[in-house]
Amino acid sequence: MPGPAGPHPAPTPAHGLIPAPRTSWATRPGGGAGYVLDEHTRIEARPGTERVARWLRATVGAATGLPLAPHHPAEGDGGQVVLRLDPDLERRLGAEGHRVVVDGRGAVIEGGSETGVFWGAQTFRQLLGPEVFRRAPVDPARRQWRLPALGVEDAPRFGWRGLMLDVARHFLPKDGVFAYIDLLAAHKLNVLHLHLTDDQGWRLEIRRYPKLTEVGGWRPRTKLGHRASPLWDPRPHGGHYTQDDIREIVAYAAERHITVVPEIDIPGHSGAAIAAYPELGNSDVVDTSSLGVLTTWRTNPNVLSPTDHTLRFYENVLEEVLELFPGTFVHLGGDECPKDQWKASPAAQARIRDLGLADEDELQSWFIRHFGLWLRERGRRLIGWDEILEGGTARSGGLAPGAAVASWRGYAGGIAAARAGHDVVMCPEQQVYFDHRQAAGDDEPAPIGYVRTLEDVYRFEPVPPQLGEDERDRVLGAQANVWTEVMEDRRRVDYQTFPRLAAFAEVVWSALPQPSERDFTEFTGRMTEHYARLDALGVSYRPPSGPHPWQRRPGILGRPLDGAPPIV
Repeated sequence: MPGPAGPHPAPTPAHGLIPAPRTSWATRPGGGAGYVLDEHTRIEARPGTERVARWLRATVGAATGLPLAPHHPAEGDGGQVVLRLDPDLERRLGAEGHRVVVDGRGAVIEGGSETGVFWGAQTFRQLLGPEVFRRAPVDPARRQWRLPALGVEDAPRFGWRGLMLDVARHFLPKDGVFAYIDLLAAHKLNVLHLHLTDDQGWRLEIRRYPKLTEVGGWRPRTKLGHRASPLWDPRPHGGHYTQDDIREIVAYAAERHITVVPEIDIPGHSGAAIAAYPELGNSDVVDTSSLGVLTTWRTNPNVLSPTDHTLRFYENVLEEVLELFPGTFVHLGGDECPKDQWKASPAAQARIRDLGLADEDELQSWFIRHFGLWLRERGRRLIGWDEILEGGTARSGGLAPGAAVASWRGYAGGIAAARAGHDVVMCPEQQVYFDHRQAAGDDEPAPIGYVRTLEDVYRFEPVPPQLGEDERDRVLGAQANVWTEVMEDRRRVDYQTFPRLAAFAEVVWSALPQPSERDFTEFTGRMTEHYARLDALGVSYRPPSGPHPWQRRPGILGRPLDGAPPIV
């Protein structure tokens, strides 16, 4: 994936497009009439664009009720939508670059690759108006849909434009995942990071180890609100994706040019796996047979034992993961691993001595490096949270070649990784953790963490100024993280994610000026139409004026309280 690229263009409203394109222009003098889609409109899909044509018929065709039939050469050149590849666009703007030109005769959607054509089709869809984001016609009698006479040329700033969706804390059924894939595509985001395992649940079928979902996929009750809350939901919670579900999800995402990155957490955040297979834990210091799936949100002291058995177990797990997820990157967590059990464990201490390591931090670094090398041997790359940098010495070996870092504890981990020659995905909690509250006050449902408004997200800058020119190229991009401890269903996920994801999408797509120079007023003007698109898509977003009464959760405690510092 390429790093930052392109100049900083002057912002352009471009008919309410989000994210804002690099350039747009009128294609007819004086802003004359554009093209009208009607029952005679045909789609001409040149070689390499057939899947995009199918997507257009399934979305725009369904919303308008128009057939958008295939174009045949004998029908001539007029009254059609043309999809085609343009090698010049790829040379100038990269594979995701595209151009959409609408005039009085028709529309042309060109891309540097099929991916570029698909992003151009997303622009085309937005130009038709919010009604085209519905699943069926609102007015079946309407037979014409007008496009403005407009040209747009565009390409993304970053190659990694992602959303991390935590389905481990609260399971999101498959239909919800499909909905979020469509929402990512509508915002030209191209990475879905699925957080599949944690202390509170294991969500991926592993056929060799069925207890991971049979036991680890369920918890008897769930903490309501922040971990300091005294309230509980007494209902059992759980669920998982079968391997066929995952194949379906990955294929659905691929048709929308989105890569699914799986996360299997090690060596911390592994309580559900230990509950299912107690021998994975540090049984020489704790009775692991008595441990269950965690029901609250505290940091779990029960972590994986650094034994050969544990290594082989997770290699076997990853063999099945690699069969399901064809993308380059596999996320292995590596964060928030308490070392107390390792300090007390004779087996862990013996491992430290045998390897010639200095301490438990170096032991974790060795553990992560083992799997980084294992993935590299199979043509894949490890990515982990910024704690994977800790303990990286000559004794532990440090990160495996090709490993990347997701910098969540601010920018520091990303800066250190880039300076050490590792690729970085920026996702600092202070800016792009969408479980954090969107406004101050008691109206926010389960308010936790920092206040991060729509404007705060719009002013997020993924590339820290401390990096030099070559180091900046190490920033693959950024992702927003949606941790679901206090989000029990899709409506809650929607509320925390939107509209902030629209601002984030513009940050990672558009070549924006520096944060202080960005025109938030102009962005909010375009958001007026975008809210109508979100309405059509059925997204339960937070309104600009504050939550609806049914979006509040009175009595469900968050944090901070009474002026206390943020604790998340």
